[in-house]
Amino acid sequence: MKKEKDTKFIVISALMAAFACVATMVIKIPTPTFGYIHLGDALVLLCGIILGPLYGGLAAGIGSMLADLFSGYASFAPATFVIKAGTALIAGFLFRELRRIFSGHKSISRYTALMIAGAVAEFFMVIGYFVYEIFLAMLAAGAFTGTTFAAGVSSSATGIPFNIVQGFVGIVISLLLLPILEKIPDARKWME
Repeated sequence: MKKEKDTKFIVISALMAAFACVATMVIKIPTPTFGYIHLGDALVLLCGIILGPLYGGLAAGIGSMLADLFSGYASFAPATFVIKAGTALIAGFLFRELRRIFSGHKSISRYTALMIAGAVAEFFMVIGYFVYEIFLAMLAAGAFTGTTFAAGVSSSATGIPFNIVQGFVGIVISLLLLPILEKIPDARKWME
């Protein structure tokens, strides 16, 4: 019976990775910074919340990285793997901890836990891409100096508002999908 459960969990983890990839690729709203806003962050958060920090992080990281590779953003793929895996890991860990800490308080619901965990996790995503884009700008300039760092900071800062919007949309969509996913017995059990 345990082997059947493990197989089911691995299959669902792979399915969540595929959903994260597809959600990232299906609707792309281009930004002036040559990136795009997408719906994938909702699946990234839900990967961490449903599958837990470790498997959710792997599913989110792999799915999001594949979306970058398939969409022509190969230079972002390694960072996307780390950033999205970290985002799901943070969301999954904080969601569980908040539910555990406030289990006796009726005022702290799973939705409140999701909003708090999602906000912290998406903050990590915004900072992660900001730092990586600074690195890319310095790499493109061919030098790692104070001047290229300053130029990288100013060019990378333009992407922050778009990443914040993407994170906010991800939290809202995950809040809308959570009650639907909770109706699935295995998903509900894995969230506990």
